[in-house]
Amino acid sequence: MATATNVTAGKPNTSGSIFVAPIDTTLPTNATATLAAGFVQLGYVSEDGVTNTNTPDSEDIKSWGGDTVLSLQTEKTDEFQLTLIEALNENVLEVVYGSNNVTGTLATGISVTANSDEPEERAWVIDMILRGGALKRIVIPDAKVSEIGDIVYKDDEAVGYELTLKALPDSNGNSHYEYILAADDSE
Repeated sequence: MATATNVTAGKPNTSGSIFVAPIDTTLPTNATATLAAGFVQLGYVSEDGVTNTNTPDSEDIKSWGGDTVLSLQTEKTDEFQLTLIEALNENVLEVVYGSNNVTGTLATGISVTANSDEPEERAWVIDMILRGGALKRIVIPDAKVSEIGDIVYKDDEAVGYELTLKALPDSNGNSHYEYILAADDSE
């Protein structure tokens, strides 16, 4: 039976929604666990939120005569797209340009070097609040920034870093985990 109360939307958790850490950091295994000390917050994301593209590609095998008789999965891509809009946040700049390419603080002066260094793989956590106060946490054990969109400097919009993250399989072969907990059970 269809249940309208199971229909939901994902809103950011006001205490923080997007976190990153080195990939060897201890990962949370539920929707409410306190994040390990290595996680840092990346602040606001654009109003477009977070998009997860989690799609298999397959190749159909046809018999003589044209019937599809087998469909083989050839690839399974798991990617996340989001736009970080805290352009003055040192943690955001390190994700975009690499930790070795960002020095200083906003108070002392930030220096950014843009080059062709490979971005670091990191663990990511995305926290959100669903209908009725249910909590959802997406944990990506190992992700790499695979694309950065155009960075636009314009007087009527926020500077943002549009990122595509490629979620890579962990030692168990999983590219991400999702944990959901009803509001009543989270206390």
